[in-house]
Amino acid sequence: MKLYFHPLSTYSQKALIAFYEKGVEFTPEIVNVMTPEGAAEYRKIYPLGKLPFLKRSDGWAIPESTIIIEYLDTNFDSGTRLIPADKELARRARFFDRQFDFYVNNPLQVIFFDGLKPEAERNPKAVAQAKATLDTMYPYLDGHFAKNTWAIGDDFSLADCAAAPPLAYLRRSHPFHAFKNLTAYADRLTARPSFARALREAEPHLAAFAAGAR
Repeated sequence: MKLYFHPLSTYSQKALIAFYEKGVEFTPEIVNVMTPEGAAEYRKIYPLGKLPFLKRSDGWAIPESTIIIEYLDTNFDSGTRLIPADKELARRARFFDRQFDFYVNNPLQVIFFDGLKPEAERNPKAVAQAKATLDTMYPYLDGHFAKNTWAIGDDFSLADCAAAPPLAYLRRSHPFHAFKNLTAYADRLTARPSFARALREAEPHLAAFAAGAR
């Protein structure tokens, strides 16, 4: 299997966490969609140009981080079970996966990518809306993690794969340190070996990005 991704991409990191939790081997193919040349070349492989993208050896393609994780959990029995066998817990895992993608990760991306644009092209209204969404989510999640170690309780799941990358970035771009339970959860995610590995692998790319941004 070949995984097309970028180490700094939150949705790529989400998939990487699952691969590392499951202990499933893959061939990494780092794609830089931030350059016109890289984006154009990648669209020859996946016309929508979104990351991550998994391609099996038989040519079958599996896009979207959640679907990639569903595929891994369905087809590989090794490592952590990311979607519980219990139907109610599986529903909760999928629910929180959607919550973290739609209302944490996507607002983060609005804030992040707007900040990369020239001043004249920025969209303050969209950024304000994104921050308002996060300001709604933070107390909601803080209350949830007052009673839960992981998103669905005691077991790490698909939802935690979704939560870890955006929360790591949001510590700087829209901090949540006033919410002690959410902060403790983010700390647990950062300490999780699978995510810690993804963060280590991202470090040289982050350094290069920061150097280019200066």
